[in-house]
Amino acid sequence: MTTSLQCLQEHLCFGGQVGLYRHRSEACAGDMRFAVYVPPQAQHGPVPVLYFLSGLTCTEENFITKAGAQRWAAHYGLMLVAPDTSPRDAGIPGEDDDWDFGTGAGFYVDATESPWSDHYRMYSYVVEELPQLVARHFPVSDRAGIFGHSMGGHGALVCALRNGDRYQSVSAFAPISAPMRCPWGQKAFSRYLGDNPETWKAYDASELVRVSPVPTSILIDQGTADSFLETQLMPEVFAEACTQAGQHFTLRMQAGYDHGYYFISTFIEDHLRHHAAILCPESVGHHKREGHHG
Repeated sequence: MTTSLQCLQEHLCFGGQVGLYRHRSEACAGDMRFAVYVPPQAQHGPVPVLYFLSGLTCTEENFITKAGAQRWAAHYGLMLVAPDTSPRDAGIPGEDDDWDFGTGAGFYVDATESPWSDHYRMYSYVVEELPQLVARHFPVSDRAGIFGHSMGGHGALVCALRNGDRYQSVSAFAPISAPMRCPWGQKAFSRYLGDNPETWKAYDASELVRVSPVPTSILIDQGTADSFLETQLMPEVFAEACTQAGQHFTLRMQAGYDHGYYFISTFIEDHLRHHAAILCPESVGHHKREGHHG
C-alpha cells in the first residue's frame, strides 16, 4: 500500500496545526483527500485520534472549517481526522448527476454493483486504509473514536458497531439512523449494493445494533427543527433497537435546531468531551479540576 502523502495546506490553529492532504488510495482506486488537526499535546507524544465522517455533498474541508472543533481538540488533546465523503472524478458515467448519490455521497459502504464497485469502497477506506496511513504519518496512540453528521453519522455508527475493537467511543449528529427505511438509504443501497435488502443490513445501524451492540455509550444529538427528521433520519427507530439490544445510548432532541453546522458547532464541545472522557479521561478530569478551582 502506498505511503505517499501530499500536503496541500497547513495552518496554525489553537497551538496545533490543521493540514489538508491528498494521497493515492488503493481502496478507492484514485486520489483521496482528508483533513487533520494535530493538537499541541502531540509535540510531547502520541495522542488519541477521533475520526469525523461528513454528510451529503461535503468534502474534507466542511467539518474542519465550520464545526469549531479544533478549540476543544486542543483543550483535550485529541487529533481530528476528517476524510472526504466519496471518490471524485472517478470517470463513472452519471457520478455527478445527483447530489444524494455518487460524488459527495459515498454512504460509507463498499459498493458491490458495477460500475461503482471499482471506486466506491468508502467503508474499507475509512476503517482500514485511512487509519493505517494516519498511523504512519502522525503521532497517534492506539485509542480511537469515531463520529459524524447525517450520512456521516450513519457511517460512524456502522463503523463502530461493526468494529467494536477499533473504536472505543462513538457519537453522531442527526444520523441517518435507519437507511433501509428512508429514501436516501434506499436509493444509495440499491445502486451500490444491489436489490437484495438482506445485504443492506450490514450497513444499517438499526439492524447492526440488534446483533452487535458495543460496550461504550452512544451519544446522538438531533435537532427538532431538522427538515429531514421524520422522512430521512428516524432516530426513534435506532433508539428502539438500542433499547431492545441493551445498548447504552443517549438521544438528545435539541429544540429548535436544524440540520446544519450551526447545530453542530453548538454541541461540538459536548461531543469532544464525550469522546475525551473515554479516550483520554485524565484530560477531562484535569480540566474539570481547573474549572472548579478557577
